[in-house]
Parts: sequence; C-alpha cells; structure tokens
Amino acid sequence: MARIALIGASGNVGTRILNELVSRNHQVTAIVRDPSKVPARAGVTAVRGDVADPAGLAEALKGHDAVISSVRFLDTDPAALIGAVRASGVKRYLVVGGAGSLFVAPGQRLVDQPDFPAAYKEEATKGAGFLDALRGVSDLDWTFISPSALFVPGERTGKFRLAKDELLVSDKGSTISYEDYAVALVDEIEKPAHVRERFTVGY
Repeated sequence: MARIALIGASGNVGTRILNELVSRNHQVTAIVRDPSKVPARAGVTAVRGDVADPAGLAEALKGHDAVISSVRFLDTDPAALIGAVRASGVKRYLVVGGAGSLFVAPGQRLVDQPDFPAAYKEEATKGAGFLDALRGVSDLDWTFISPSALFVPGERTGKFRLAKDELLVSDKGSTISYEDYAVALVDEIEKPAHVRERFTVGY
C-alpha cells in the first residue's frame, strides 16, 4: 500500500485512476480545485489544490510516495508543475500524457500528421512540450504515459499492450479505454519499469 497524491482526480481519466488505486488498497489524496466533486469513500482524502498555485500544491504533495498529474496541458506550465513536485520532496512522478508526441514513422509524430484533428492540436503540442521538459529532469523518477490515439470511456479488461515511443495500432485502430489505461499506470507505480522515460498503452 502506497500513499499517492493524484492531481486532477475528478476528471475523466483522474476518476478512473482514483478507482483503480482504491481497488488496490492505496491511500489517495485527491487534489482538485473543488473537493466537493470527489465522492466520500474509504482511503480517499479530498484536498483543494490548483496547478496555478505551485507553492500551495507543493505543500499538498508532501509526504506521499508518488505523485500523479492528470490535468490538461493547456492549463499547466511544465516548469511550475515539475517545480511543485520537486519542492514537495516526492521523487516518483507519473504524468498522464497524450498520444500526439508518439511516432507513427521514423521522425514523424502523430501530432504533425496532416489529418491530426485541429481541435486537439494545441493540447497535443503542449503535451509534447511537457514531455520534452521532463526529459531534461534528472532529479525526479518521472514517467510519462501516453494513451493510444483514441482515448475513451470503456471497460477494464486488464488486457493491453505496451510500447515506448511508437503509436500502438491494432486491427481496431489505435485505442485504449480510460479504465485499462488506469490499470497500466497503477501497475507502473507498483512495479516501476519505465523510470525517466515515456511509454504508451493500447490494444
């Protein structure tokens, strides 16, 4: 059992990660802007926190075994968020990443493809920048976890594939459910296999 701080615990992905952590008996501090959005349940403590307040966030993160951030990249400043984790003294840091920075061919990222949806381009580009920022960090045990291209609500099957920097594609396209993504992320907390690197999960 570990003590985990989850930033963005009330979001689409954050709620699935929270459920997975609780199901495995971890103690979770759910850090959200509005604690009333976190249902009361055993093993979960809701705390007000905001990525726009790095000093307050660092205080909320102290004393945990790991930090997970599940927040929109457009809402974050990489230096401020990474700095808050650093200031908290927690060494293990996992980031819910995006698929845009994954490669579809040598030197060709998904976000740079002509058919990449314009509505997601700004967020994907900011996510790629966050990964670049992490790659310059040597004093945190960070992991950036990219989903597949289609990242949607679904079911928890526990059956998926992992890869490093290449987009995973199957006969059903490139997809992963929020629920199975959460399984892969919590697996990485319990048995670290990708410290200071990115990996991706898909069917």
